[in-house]
Amino acid sequence: MPELYRTIVTPVVTEKSSEAYSTRLEYTFRAHPTASKQEIRQAIERLFEVTVVAVRTMQMPAKLRRRGRTKGRRARWKKAIVTLQPGDKIEIFEG
Repeated sequence: MPELYRTIVTPVVTEKSSEAYSTRLEYTFRAHPTASKQEIRQAIERLFEVTVVAVRTMQMPAKLRRRGRTKGRRARWKKAIVTLQPGDKIEIFEG
């Protein structure tokens, strides 16, 4: 079970992602950078007991950040957009 929580790191809840799950049943998650689409699908289905129809992934680029004179860099991360079967929903996004 712990490997499921390493595959799916956290849900991404923004205005854009909340609009996507309310209209298209698409849920957005932050995934482990080396996780494959099949691993993400299995983790979502086992953690939330839903049926996944499609998984889309993308690498979000690293960003440069400044705080005063100090320069830094945010790490890149993988975003997974998961489409569920009609009728299924994930409660953590609903409220």
